[in-house]
Amino acid sequence: MTDQHFHIRNKENKSTVKVAIARKLNVMHAVILRDIRSRYFDHGLGFLIVPLFPVAHVFLLLIIYRIVDRQAVFGDDLVLFFATGLIPVLTFIYVSRFMSVSVLSNKSMLAFPAVRLLDIVLGRSMLEFVAIVLSILIILVILVSLGSNPVPRSMEDAVLAILCVAILSIGVGIVVSVITAIFPFFAMFYALFTAVIYLTSGAPIYLHAFPDVVIYYCSFNPAFHAVEWVRAAYYLGYSEQNLSKTYLLAWACGSLAVGLLMERLLRRQVLNG
Repeated sequence: MTDQHFHIRNKENKSTVKVAIARKLNVMHAVILRDIRSRYFDHGLGFLIVPLFPVAHVFLLLIIYRIVDRQAVFGDDLVLFFATGLIPVLTFIYVSRFMSVSVLSNKSMLAFPAVRLLDIVLGRSMLEFVAIVLSILIILVILVSLGSNPVPRSMEDAVLAILCVAILSIGVGIVVSVITAIFPFFAMFYALFTAVIYLTSGAPIYLHAFPDVVIYYCSFNPAFHAVEWVRAAYYLGYSEQNLSKTYLLAWACGSLAVGLLMERLLRRQVLNG
């Protein structure tokens, strides 16, 4: 009799978990659909324009480098060298920056009891990751068409680096979105600050040509280590002296933990902000 009760209770718990997950996914789906329609010309097809922004960003810089006759520091492929740096840092900047205004732009949805703060933030993160994945695929196709070989020397390192960037993007995005929901002006501050992150990441500028003190201060930027990790995965002999995978991983996990904690503790302030 006891075993029978245990099995019944176990089935009920599994059923409850499935229902909760299904509800969560339905809510996030609704948030994503609303986000698409409200942001992209009131039509779902407007979302197709979003992946083109990072692509345009990358190739505008590459065109400028070609015009000024910039040479690749490693290998003989200028396009591939700078693309390996731009992809991770733009992934972080685009995802975290657009997540930063997710709660602010969808705050009215919190009036519905089924919608939680985390639903809005994660819904936006999923939307931005779909966009950035499409951007990366488009960039890879263009690289191949230009004669570049976008296959990394170490696929494992390249995948792990991008995975850390993804976690970091979500973590920082949650933190910034919660702060922005309480203090709306913070969205503008973070948007401006991403320029500092971008320049000190080493993606548009090869920082190893600068004095060691410059590299030291830039190494406090987690995006710097993401760029170094991806480039080390592509180029044999690329200096890993300033690369700290542990630092990047600590930032990724730490920001995610802090973001989830802030979402839990500051819900009331977000609703009243």
